[in-house]
Amino acid sequence: MTTRLTVAQALVRFLAAQYTERDGVRQRLISATWGIFGHGNVAGLGQALIEYGDDMPFHQGRNEQSMVHAAVGYARQSNRLSTHAVTTSIGPGATNLVTGAALATVNHIPVLLLPGDIFATRVADPVLQQLEVPYAGDVSVNDTLRPVSKYFDRVTRPEALIPAALQAMRVLTDPVETGAVTLAMPQDVQAEAYDWPDEFFAERTWTVRRPGADPVELATAAHAIRSADRPLIVAGGGVHHSRAEDALAEFAEATGIPVASTQAGKGSLRYDHPQDVGGVGHTGTATADELARTADLIIGVGTRYTDFTTASNTLFQGDGVRFLNLNIASFDGHKLAGLPLIADARSGLRQLAEELRGHRVADAYVAEYGEDKERWEQRVDACYEAEEPDVRPTQSQVLGALDALADESDVIINAAGSLPGDLHKLWRARSKDQYHLEYGYSCMGYEIPAAIGVKLAAPDRPVWALVGDGTYLMMPTEIVTAVQEGIAIKILLVQNHGYASIGGLSESVGGERFGTAYRFTAADGTFTGAPLPVDLAANVASLGMRVLRAKTVGELREALAEARAADTPTCVYVETETADTVSGPPPAQAWWDVPVAETATRSSAVKARELYERHVSTRRRHL
Repeated sequence: MTTRLTVAQALVRFLAAQYTERDGVRQRLISATWGIFGHGNVAGLGQALIEYGDDMPFHQGRNEQSMVHAAVGYARQSNRLSTHAVTTSIGPGATNLVTGAALATVNHIPVLLLPGDIFATRVADPVLQQLEVPYAGDVSVNDTLRPVSKYFDRVTRPEALIPAALQAMRVLTDPVETGAVTLAMPQDVQAEAYDWPDEFFAERTWTVRRPGADPVELATAAHAIRSADRPLIVAGGGVHHSRAEDALAEFAEATGIPVASTQAGKGSLRYDHPQDVGGVGHTGTATADELARTADLIIGVGTRYTDFTTASNTLFQGDGVRFLNLNIASFDGHKLAGLPLIADARSGLRQLAEELRGHRVADAYVAEYGEDKERWEQRVDACYEAEEPDVRPTQSQVLGALDALADESDVIINAAGSLPGDLHKLWRARSKDQYHLEYGYSCMGYEIPAAIGVKLAAPDRPVWALVGDGTYLMMPTEIVTAVQEGIAIKILLVQNHGYASIGGLSESVGGERFGTAYRFTAADGTFTGAPLPVDLAANVASLGMRVLRAKTVGELREALAEARAADTPTCVYVETETADTVSGPPPAQAWWDVPVAETATRSSAVKARELYERHVSTRRRHL
């Protein structure tokens, strides 16, 4: 039997019938679609979404990049088992997807992109917004999505949709390969009718695999752990993707091995778990970084060892240090010349626990890191403390006020600026999915749309988007979507008058904060005049969101409590202590490689280069 539908109608019907299943739990794979319509999709996918609106919920976006961010936020909160599709018109609508697609792929988060494309038949050539390439007639601007997609196809004939759609679902549900998946949809093909086999629309369930470890690799891994005196677990985002938090806690408790976390892995253990030693790497805690420097075995669980985690390969300095990498992806399992243990994180941890039954590190080691952990918590308390309620807060005190209010139900979202470093060091994660840091791509503008996606996936939880003024100005437009749909996100907007994080970095590497402050130009042409009279709170209000202004620590505490209780989108706006204050937390506990000018006449750059060369000399290649 067949059913005659347009390509767009068939695609919407197909997507509505796709499911994932893991651990016996089944759910929709594509639970909604975001869209901005123009020529290229208005009469194709736009019409199809009207036709089958009961089967496919729709969200109206304001910016194509932010629609992808919202889909990513939803997918991450859904443990990568459910996601959204995003459709755009041809031309700039399609190319605006590229940044969001890169973010999804870098972070291994599934999202389906459906950009409109030029006529497959080329009867109207060149069509409005078409890029003409003299040497290749089959290239369109959508080809910019190829390098940032885990799967890309252009559906140039109706019948080509069937294999393309099936391949797209395969990649979206593959825990190793997942990321952005792009099906470019020529506008004429979208509207073309075809007789589709009814089997194409039957419900289909995609099993998300939990592969176990190879017995030889498992035995080798267990031997390496038994032979280590100072092992350290580095928990990455794969722990969360696998929902391996409980298995990790049981493993750490049984063996006594401390657990440090990457930005993506923070929250793998609660902050008050005896084996949790906090963030590791450039933005890590003193406790975790000192353990990393002296460890003889690093057990990476679901981490890809970015330069922030390894301190640009200067952190792991122990004599004869080796790496054991439990990872579902072979590519990451072999990094740093490590012993690979290729398996799902939860499956692998449980197998390791069985192999190591009865093994435990020395009591002296447990006592050592336990005492260091207590000292670090005292430093966190000092950063959070604000003795005077009538003074303007520092950024650390802003986080302290939110930390005092939050419980395990709150979700904290951030991606860029000075906040990621402060949060990684200081935030006390109370649940496995409270800490939502997008630091794989660290994309300014991610936070607000991602908060919408998270709130859609977790409607009963308080969801906070933490943004600085620089990030806010990148992409505030989805506030309108939150207001339109009554999505009660909370925004904590911190005003520090510019790119404070990069300003601090610039100063440390001899860049003298050039071009990083939001200030008027001075007589010498530099941006060193008075702060700009920009009222971001008024801007938020102009987009329809309720705003609570807080000038002091006391007002901030009251505003945060009021926002948390609100059932409508609410923003808390606060200006931190001084324009030049980035934050008040302890300084970086490990280095990060940002190359400094090798030759310069300005003293700041000369001094920075001297310090740079001292750090570079400590870099190791782990072979």
